[in-house]
Amino acid sequence: MSIVELTKDSFQEAITPDGTLIIDFWAPWCGPCRGFAPVFEQAAEKHGDVTFAKVNTDVEQELAGALGIRSIPTLMVFREKVLLFSQPGALSAGQLDELLTKVKDVDMAKVHRDIAEARDKADGEQEA
Repeated sequence: MSIVELTKDSFQEAITPDGTLIIDFWAPWCGPCRGFAPVFEQAAEKHGDVTFAKVNTDVEQELAGALGIRSIPTLMVFREKVLLFSQPGALSAGQLDELLTKVKDVDMAKVHRDIAEARDKADGEQEA
């Protein structure tokens, strides 16, 4: 599968309600980013059911800032519009495969229920 270049304009559409998206935040001058790129590309070929995307933080400073990216490389994984993972630093191929397996195993119905309950509780506390 190919890797998508994300921009601030395409971000919202990329975190589709029914899909899994993994984003690599990088910059051309970043040595660890260049070292991680082949690992990311191999995972994209192996996991065809996941959308792989890259954000060049030099070009997309507004998007990187909005998402709180403070160091690169940083990986983020969204599933059904929910951020499930965010961590700076490159992963090995084995670590990336393990992460993707765990993300695919998450019970998203439970996650959405938990989010709704937390939102309802917060709304109730604001009214009190």
